[in-house]
Amino acid sequence: MQPTPSASGLPATSLDRLLGYQLRRASAVMMADLARELADLEMRPAEVTALLVIGENPGCSQTEVGQVLGIKRANMVPIISRLMDRDLIDRERADGRSHALRVTETGAAVVADALARIERHETRFSELFDTATLDALHAALPLIRGQRDEAEG
Repeated sequence: MQPTPSASGLPATSLDRLLGYQLRRASAVMMADLARELADLEMRPAEVTALLVIGENPGCSQTEVGQVLGIKRANMVPIISRLMDRDLIDRERADGRSHALRVTETGAAVVADALARIERHETRFSELFDTATLDALHAALPLIRGQRDEAEG
C-alpha cells in the first residue's frame, strides 16, 4: 500500500507505514471532533465517559469507573469532583472506604444529551467505511487494547 502525500504537500514518510502512527493520528482527529461536539456541555471527553459509565452502572465505585476507562486513580479524583460539583452525580458510602456513585436527575439529562451527541460523532466516522471494513475495525481494535491488559496482568 502506497502512502498518500501529507496535507502539507510533503512526500509521505516512513511514519505513514506504521500502524501506531496511523492509529494515533486517527485518534487525534476523532478526539478533536468529539471535543467540538461536546464543547457547549463544558465537559472534557473523560468527564463525559465517566458520567456515561456511572449512568450505566449505578452504585459503581470510582475505582471501577477508572478501571473501565483505563484512567489512573489519581486522575479520577478531579473528574469525579467536577461531576459532583456540577450536580451530575452523587455518592453514598457503600462500605468502610468506598462510595457508590449514581447520576442525579440533572446528570441523567446530560447523559441522554451526551449520548445523542456521541452518536452523531460516531456516525460521521462510521460512514467513511463500508460495513465489512467497519466490522473488521471493531473486531481488530480490541486485540490491540488486549495487549495492554496482558502487559498489566
